[in-house]
Amino acid sequence: MLKYINIKLYKALAIMLLVMLIGVLGYKYISDSYSWIDAIYMTVITTTTVGFGEVHPSGDTEKLFTIFLIITSISIYGYVVSVVSEFIANGRFFEQINKRKMQKRIQKHKNHTIVCGFGRNGKQAVERLISYDKKCIIIESSKKIIAEIEALGYTYVQGDATDDRALERANISEASFLITTMPSDADNLYVVLSARQMNKKMTIISRASIDTSYSKLKVAGANNIIMPDKIGGNHMASLIVTPDLVEFVERISIEGKEETNLEEIAVNNLPEEFINKTLLDLNLRHKTGCLVIGFKNAAHEYTINPDITTVLEPDSHLILLGNLEQMEKLHEVF
Repeated sequence: MLKYINIKLYKALAIMLLVMLIGVLGYKYISDSYSWIDAIYMTVITTTTVGFGEVHPSGDTEKLFTIFLIITSISIYGYVVSVVSEFIANGRFFEQINKRKMQKRIQKHKNHTIVCGFGRNGKQAVERLISYDKKCIIIESSKKIIAEIEALGYTYVQGDATDDRALERANISEASFLITTMPSDADNLYVVLSARQMNKKMTIISRASIDTSYSKLKVAGANNIIMPDKIGGNHMASLIVTPDLVEFVERISIEGKEETNLEEIAVNNLPEEFINKTLLDLNLRHKTGCLVIGFKNAAHEYTINPDITTVLEPDSHLILLGNLEQMEKLHEVF
């Protein structure tokens, strides 16, 4: 419907320009006494029915041409008004403006996260990202859910994530991460395939419902695959086997900026003087109070409770533990 109205509006505007051109050429052709400026002036005051005086006294031919021009322009104006009224009456006018504003905002995003689907998992992912001041763009097709997203003030693209155009509108070429939480494993697989082709460097995290989808998603290009049902079952069992340990992990797991006490930092983001130096040289415990409880090297191999002689090689990461005050000190120092 919207596309149909847009076509009619463009057609009406094109006809208006054509009438203006006919008016200018007509006045210039009918009377040699009219300059190009005079012809344009006469056309404008005639088509807009302003009613200013004529440049030169008009003959019968000029009067007949003016009558034709007035009747034609009034008909076209009426047509344009009806199309615009139809556009507004269908509630599309302001919706279109909002979409354009949203798209301009999206085009400014860099190193953001794209979240495909705003169901239970997608909503939780977005809330967690927002709590860490991470920029994210949601792709969702449901109009009902879009209304909820708008009410929350999140940035979004209305469309099907399996459509490459929706991913392009989410500025996937500049994104650093993509999370696909769609209920269908087939849809998630399709999104992962498309996203990996469109951005070779981004990290892709996909939801999966069944075990057989795991290997397919890996081959398609997903870096990590999450199975919510399996995680939920494991968590329930852990609450029986090691309840105190689970409670401790939950306390240090991530609850947002206000209570953050577990964080990952990239060695590449540290001052250059510490690259290829050791944890002892970094001396985080003394400077910030944070503890280094994990280390991931460039080959993505993890070391728990790394030794102080561990070398801070490029593309490696540190896992830190500390309270809110210590984390704030960390960000001040580094």
